[in-house]
Amino acid sequence: MSGNNCTAVTEFILLGLTDDQTLCVILFVIFLGVYAVTLIGNLSIITLIINSSQLHTPMYLFLSHLAFVDIGYSSSVTPLMLISFLTDKTSIPLGVCVAQFCFAATFGTTECFLLAVMAYDRYVAICSPLLYSTHMSTRVCTLLLITSYLGGCVNSWISTGCLLNLSFCGSNEINHFFCDYSPLLKLSNYQDDLAEVLPAASAG
Repeated sequence: MSGNNCTAVTEFILLGLTDDQTLCVILFVIFLGVYAVTLIGNLSIITLIINSSQLHTPMYLFLSHLAFVDIGYSSSVTPLMLISFLTDKTSIPLGVCVAQFCFAATFGTTECFLLAVMAYDRYVAICSPLLYSTHMSTRVCTLLLITSYLGGCVNSWISTGCLLNLSFCGSNEINHFFCDYSPLLKLSNYQDDLAEVLPAASAG
């Protein structure tokens, strides 16, 4: 922790995208519409795949999980962003801010893994159509899904752990619409902490 004499930050203030009230209203309507379409569209995809036996194939299984992860990622960021459009400054406790980053990182990374899995699924279907059912069996699909979620969780836990090791003292205004890693790193006493750690490591 930094040795500076200042009060530790317990909450952050999200500055949002703009201070223009008219533009905030316009952006609120646009993003609310996009968020509603995202939720309805993804829920419809999941419901259709579950209820239709013809869609119980690896490709649509992965697609349903991709839709679920997309809902999670959107819901971890968008609601707070919509609130910031209606208020001048949105305050958020440190714990809630870290939790938002953790969920966004988890769902965001998992989505990347799922896209890679879906690309592999299409590769096998095109290049080895006769062996597709063997290469993409239920067991393989389950392992790929578990690996995707675990990969997302591990990446999120590591990033969140690094974030929790930072000390925040001084300014608490985040120039962003949600608690992302880069804006939080700029607010932290990272340079001061690093300056204290390096001499201690050199002495050891």
